[in-house]
Amino acid sequence: MTFETYPFEKLNSLLKNITPNTDFEPLSLTIGEPQFSTPQFILDELNNKASLLNKYPKTTGETVLREGMLKYLKNRFNLKLDNSQIIPTFGTREVLFNFPQFLLHDIENPVMAYPNPFYQIYEGASKASRAKSIYLNLLPENNFQPIIDEDKLSKCDFVIINTPNNPTSSVMLINELKRWVKLALKYNFVLLNDECYIDLYLDKPLPSLLNASIEVGNSEFKNILVINSISKRSSAPGLRSGFIAGDAKILKEYMTYRTYVGCASPLPLQYASAVAWSDQNHVDIFRELYIKNFKLAKEILGINPPMATFYIWLKVDNDIEFTKRVYKDYNLKVIAGSFLGREGQGSGFIRLALVYNEDKTKEALERIKKALKE
Repeated sequence: MTFETYPFEKLNSLLKNITPNTDFEPLSLTIGEPQFSTPQFILDELNNKASLLNKYPKTTGETVLREGMLKYLKNRFNLKLDNSQIIPTFGTREVLFNFPQFLLHDIENPVMAYPNPFYQIYEGASKASRAKSIYLNLLPENNFQPIIDEDKLSKCDFVIINTPNNPTSSVMLINELKRWVKLALKYNFVLLNDECYIDLYLDKPLPSLLNASIEVGNSEFKNILVINSISKRSSAPGLRSGFIAGDAKILKEYMTYRTYVGCASPLPLQYASAVAWSDQNHVDIFRELYIKNFKLAKEILGINPPMATFYIWLKVDNDIEFTKRVYKDYNLKVIAGSFLGREGQGSGFIRLALVYNEDKTKEALERIKKALKE
């Protein structure tokens, strides 16, 4: 089994022989890891429940965590799910990797589709599942929405979409999501939306794929699933708290599979995650910080902010050469878009993660502006 080198390893190889300009403080806009402190009320709950480390956690998740997640879905999306329609997970990366293997295991020649460029775990999961990959290319002329080819989709067993999108920051609204639900039902493929950035909207709250499923009359979420995580919304990636929700029939079988995987979250983490899922106020505070960063990006780079995420998908002449030059001349690391895509997709773009405070973000964007003028 051969996996592609991860983008950050490619970046390290690209820059290893380059000496950066030490007149500038090192800055990195590469990883989508919030650089703000985890809220104190979450840390307090983690500390208060530390004594529970002497107990094994249940694979199904503690009641308090499930209730927190269900409360989040009700408050945020007005979704009234029950316990059969959700599974707490150890973040979402593990789900994205092992769920396709579970789902596609008994299919002789499985076919899996996902956006291109992408979060690379999609590709890794496809390879681990022995699946043929179909790319849903994200092109500027289509506003970085997945290109729909019904002939190809009719051959799919599993399709991942990702809105709000990493790396392009594109967003699908309710009508577009409804179209995807209808396609999943028409061609009988399982559709999963990676919604990890859905709370980082800049203006109006964005709908879940589950909302779209209900609107087209698929209230039981047949073939429809979503995943989500508190990593971005709560500035708490270390808690590794996520969930998969939707089709109860699929989740029942997946839950049995998960008892063998052994990735249950430790109890103190579950309790801390429960209070994070149950609260929206702290998320609004983080959203405002990202909104300020995007305002800086508009002032400095003249770009229009996206509808969601904390990423800028910036057009450059040559993404590889720009990545090397901005590191050499300005001691700033960015990710070349071609590291995030296949078959040429992503080439000519760089991804900037605006995950710092205003001062550091402004400094980084000023360096980008200087590099663009050269």
